[in-house]
Formats: sequence, structure tokens, C-alpha cells
Amino acid sequence: MSIKGIITLPGDKSLSHRALIFAAMSNGESQILNLSNGSDVISTRDCLEHCGIEIFDNGHTTFIRGGEFTDPIVDLNCGNSGTTTRLLLGLLAGKGINARFVGDQSLSSRPMDRILNPLAQMGLRSKSNDGKLPISIFKSDLNGISHNSLIPSAQIKSAILLAGIGADGETSTTESILSRNHTEIMLKKLGASLSTNNLKNTISKSSLSSLINFNVPGDPSTSSFFSTAAMLLPNSSITIENILLNPTRIGFYKIINKMGAKLVYFNEKISFGEKIGSLKVVSSNLKNINISKTDIPGLIDELPLIALLATQANGITEVRDAKELRYKECDRIKAICKNLINMGANIKELEDGFVIKGPTLLKAAKIKTYNDHRIAMTFAIAGLVSNEDVELDNPDCVSISFPKFFQELERLRK
Repeated sequence: MSIKGIITLPGDKSLSHRALIFAAMSNGESQILNLSNGSDVISTRDCLEHCGIEIFDNGHTTFIRGGEFTDPIVDLNCGNSGTTTRLLLGLLAGKGINARFVGDQSLSSRPMDRILNPLAQMGLRSKSNDGKLPISIFKSDLNGISHNSLIPSAQIKSAILLAGIGADGETSTTESILSRNHTEIMLKKLGASLSTNNLKNTISKSSLSSLINFNVPGDPSTSSFFSTAAMLLPNSSITIENILLNPTRIGFYKIINKMGAKLVYFNEKISFGEKIGSLKVVSSNLKNINISKTDIPGLIDELPLIALLATQANGITEVRDAKELRYKECDRIKAICKNLINMGANIKELEDGFVIKGPTLLKAAKIKTYNDHRIAMTFAIAGLVSNEDVELDNPDCVSISFPKFFQELERLRK
């Protein structure tokens, strides 16, 4: 078996969330093309609509009429989306909105005090379930703060900046390692009073211009699953067109390049401040690698795939300083290790990562997805390189980011 062909992916999930939010904050009508159709982004859209923002579709274009936010008369259901919850907490706090946030069982177990604590320092009054959902926020007068984030997180950074747009005075946030920087790029393009000095961002009250014909490039995190299949399956070659190549988002491709992957970028350009382009990946012989603190923010979502690649690479691969994986849609360190052990991999679980010795012949197994889309997609790819197909306990959870994942994978199989 091999995979061959050309693929164009749905819009990047991170940019889609932000495009909806910033369009809602503007005073005019915005148009967004190729918006992600994953359920996480739909959660953000639904929550904004409940706050009085008008959003509608015409063909492949989504129209947003920004302006005045109103208190929602129902709970804001964020589903499985941590991005929805954390960014909207900052946004609505800055807008002086009264709201109650809820989510599914997985999201309700994830820590939100990392957002609530700095917002409380700004003056937000809130009520939570010991720092977790459900969370109620109450109209409050916010004042700017100077915040140092111990966790490199685009969600924390973005929430504080969004609250800062509505706060009195200047708000600054500094991180220890650069996390994905889409919020800063987009806010500057839309006219926000935002300055960046190395790892520090400072913002003050701002009005935003509309997003005009913003075409969301393909999601590099989604592309990594198809790239992994191309690397691991013999006689494979895949071209992925028009994907986001922001340096903070292609840590996966930087790492696999060091592992010996055969890949090439082409048709590169800058659009709306973001680097985009196309990518070709072919079958590759891989070697081991060590991954540590400075690598993690740029490939946190792709670490399950790094684990799979390590099972087929020559040597011992070690991933450390990735404890944040335990607080994603599920405990991904546990999910990676338990499922790979069941498939016969030589893997040792660590508190902050794992150690894998390869190469190993993987065998068929029943896979526990933990209702996590990235675990499900990773082990669907693992099934292609095992001696038989794997059985996923909940394949439908891929709809969180890419509802047509299995159809596209089948189309590319030869």
C-alpha cells in the first residue's frame, strides 16, 4: 500500500477561530473564505451568534457583521474547544458581557484558571468550578496589567490581549518561549494598538477594521497526518497545496527534516501577514531525535505523530518537557503510550513525555481514542503501517477538526 496525490485542506483551525472573533469585533462586514468546518470552529461561531453577532454563509464565503455584543440568554456551549473557551473568556471580559460557559466532559476537566487568574488581576469578577467549567463571568471594569506567562500558550496570550483591547490603560503579556503568533499578526493587520518587543506584546484600547476577502490557508496540523503516511508507506508521494507555513506552526516539519524526511516547499508567499505555500513529502528512512523544551510549543499538537514516526525510526527517540500534553483534549501522553504498547511498540511513559526505541513492526489492535481527534487520526495512520487495520473506538471524533479525514485518506490510498 502507498498514498499518492494532491490534497487541499480545510482552513487552518487556529486562524479560523481568530478570523471569526476579530471579524465580530470590527464595526463593518467581513468576508472569510475556506473557514474550517470542524466542530471546534463551529462552537466559536455559535457562541458569537448567541452574543448578538450576525454570521451567515453564501457559497464558500462566510459573512460576519461585527459590532455590538449583547449578553447571551443561553449558556455558551464551547463543546470540546479549549480555544473557543479561552479566547472568548478574554474577549467577552473586555466587552463587559455577562455570560456562562459550559462544555463537554473533556473540556470541563481542563484547567481554565490560567486564563481566569490574569483576568481577575485585570478586575474580572467570575465564578468557576475550582478553575474549570462551568464558568460564569460578570460585567466588570478592567484595567491593564503586566503579565508574565510561565506556560508558553497562544491561548493565554490571546485571551489577555483580547481583554486588553477593552481595558483601561496598557496591557502587556510576556512569554518565555514564542507560541503561535496569529493573534498578534492579525490584530496588527486590523489596526489594533499593539506593539511587539521580542517575547512581549503590549496592547491598549483599539477599534478593528473588517476582514475583506480573507482566505484561510490549509491547516498545517492536519497536513501532518498525511505527511506522516507518505513518509512511512513505501513508494508514496503527496503534495499539499496552499497550507499555512507560519514558523510557529511548522515545528513538526522542522523536526521531521532533522529525522531525515524527504520534503520540499514551493510556491511560497506572504498573505495577510502569514507565510503560506505548498509542500511535497515522499517516502523516507527516518532516524531518532531528541525533543525538549524549546521544540514543544511549535509541535505540541503533532507529538502523537512524532511518537508514531519514532516507532519506525532507527534508534532511541526521547520527548521531554511536554507535560502540557496531559492537559489537552485528553491525557495525550497516556493515550499515546497505552495505544502504542498495545500495538507492540517499545515505548516508556515519562511524566513529561516518552522514550521510544525503533524500528518496531506494529500489529493490529483496538485503539482507545479517548474521544480525542488527534489520537484517532494518529492511530488511523498507524493502522496503515501495521500488519492489519486498527479498530478505533470512536472514529467520529475526527469531526472536531477535519470531518472528511477518512474520505481524503481513502482517496489517496493506492
